[in-house]
Amino acid sequence: MDTTTTTNHTFAVIGAGMSGILAGIKLKEAGYPVQIFEKADRVGGTWRENTYPGIACDVPSHIYSYSFELNPDWSSSHSPGEEIQKYLEDVAIKYGIEPSIHFNEGVTRCTWVDGEWEIETEKGHVERFTWVIAATGILHHPKYPDIEGMNDFEGPMFHTARWDHDVEITGKRVGLIGTGSSGVQITAEVAPEVEKLSVFQRTAQWVVPNERLVYTEEEKEAFRTDADMLQNMHIEMSTAFNDGFATSVIDGESQLIDDIQNRCLEALETVEDLELREKLRPTYKAACKRLVVSHNFYDAVQRPNVDIVTEPIERIEKNGVRAGGELHEVDVLALATGFHVDAFMRPMNITGRNGIVLDEVWKDWPSAYLSISVPEFPNFFMLNGPNSPVGNFSLIQTAEMQFDYVLKIVEHVKQGDLDIAVTTREAYERFDAERYEAAKGTVWATGCNSWYLDNNGVPFAWPFPFSRFRAEMESPKLEDYEPVGN
Repeated sequence: MDTTTTTNHTFAVIGAGMSGILAGIKLKEAGYPVQIFEKADRVGGTWRENTYPGIACDVPSHIYSYSFELNPDWSSSHSPGEEIQKYLEDVAIKYGIEPSIHFNEGVTRCTWVDGEWEIETEKGHVERFTWVIAATGILHHPKYPDIEGMNDFEGPMFHTARWDHDVEITGKRVGLIGTGSSGVQITAEVAPEVEKLSVFQRTAQWVVPNERLVYTEEEKEAFRTDADMLQNMHIEMSTAFNDGFATSVIDGESQLIDDIQNRCLEALETVEDLELREKLRPTYKAACKRLVVSHNFYDAVQRPNVDIVTEPIERIEKNGVRAGGELHEVDVLALATGFHVDAFMRPMNITGRNGIVLDEVWKDWPSAYLSISVPEFPNFFMLNGPNSPVGNFSLIQTAEMQFDYVLKIVEHVKQGDLDIAVTTREAYERFDAERYEAAKGTVWATGCNSWYLDNNGVPFAWPFPFSRFRAEMESPKLEDYEPVGN
């Protein structure tokens, strides 16, 4: 049976996380018909999938909010994950986009056919659209470690992005592999609850000791009643973040990074046991890896029931983890081992003009013109796509600016300035070469192994100032797109 249908729907949005909700709201406000395809049963993206103990945002709450829907009710300066999830759910309901969302319907194929995008879902639904916005995020495909004996462990084992809440860890011996942001947050949260916590650390982290300020009811009421106060806080915090930290990371010799490193070292000195302190001391420059924010990690690791294991893991056995010749017996094993950050929309099959397959284009590493588009893929844009400022700006702010750019390009097509929106290869290669060269001077390239690096060891995040990103998004260069009549 032919399931192909034709409709007047112009836009397809893939994903109903933070960026997809944004796109749905803004397209609806602009009067464009839109359908949103979501693989899960509710909105939320990263915040829906990551529910591990202690999960929180490391970006201040008041700038991790849509500019058009500031939230006066954040409980603290760095909100827990469940609050962010509820915020996203509430926003989706308030702006009435849920009827446009196809839940439990992941996209399997996206093909350019006769001047339109043909989308096929896992349910066999096939439909054509003029425009596609991929809002699939970057941290959604869990990365499992390649360790001998993974299938031998007889207790519960799960990735932290797939936390099994049916497994009781209170009073149990817990093994935790990984000490990135997730690992640090979990350690601080569960250490008081478990009998023994064995944390397997490959690389020590720079931990920024930012205090999580709890907002009083009086402060929240003030935010509710004084919209200007809330707006001014958002602007001031955004400006400080973008002109401060976001600027410092693109300079490998930044004084601010040195200052942050000194703050981290002061916090590290609170670890009284000298041997433990040295285990936790990084050997690379602060911010080379993504900085970890925690006000209580060093307190947690000094508990007598917490063991930081730095010897390399040899294998997993039926009742624990063997490292350095010693078997660390555990009842539960949690894997805080990160994500496949090069996946983006994949494994979705995306075929552009002239039969060009995105997997082939990205066979070495994903890249995109201004982080949003790829040649031979007309009318196809990404929010928080390759080379986005994932390590320096607020992702919500990034997505808002990227969407505004997309809408401007759409208007140019409607006005006849462009036939279709397809980036030229010359523009794509020029930007990528400039980005590639600039990335070598960032703090991410100062000598560590991190998920910011591509297969050639070069940082893939946006290596330019916030001011340039804002300028690029505000004024699309039509000369970087194929001309009318091409």
